[in-house]
Amino acid sequence: MIFSGCDVKNSGPSLSKTLIGNVAIKGYDSVAYFKAGKALKGDESISFKWHNAIWYFASKKNRDLFAANPVKYAPQYGGYCAWAMAGSRKAHTDPEVWKIVNGKLYLNCSKAAFEKWQKDIPGNIKKADVNWQKFADKN
Repeated sequence: MIFSGCDVKNSGPSLSKTLIGNVAIKGYDSVAYFKAGKALKGDESISFKWHNAIWYFASKKNRDLFAANPVKYAPQYGGYCAWAMAGSRKAHTDPEVWKIVNGKLYLNCSKAAFEKWQKDIPGNIKKADVNWQKFADKN
């Protein structure tokens, strides 16, 4: 089941997971964004547990890269929408709506949110970074 709308949450910092289970990025391979330049579904038989979530990968090589340095490949803001976080909100994301900026993966909840976010990427990242820290400080 994939939900691509902006399902907003306002609780503390956690990883965005699917509504069924603890699967990060709705089962997409976070390393593939960097290495293949596209969103790829992972294989549940090639997985890794990190931050109380299960991460799926398209290959063992991608899993091993992630395991060696999860912070490098994990999406920003715990996988929540970059546009929503710029507005101090949490929203689940659509793994097909993404961008890598300065070596970091940013996901958005919809194409409409992405269009708004990309009008001022540096400014929105700056706001979202501050807001994400506020969520982290609540824990």
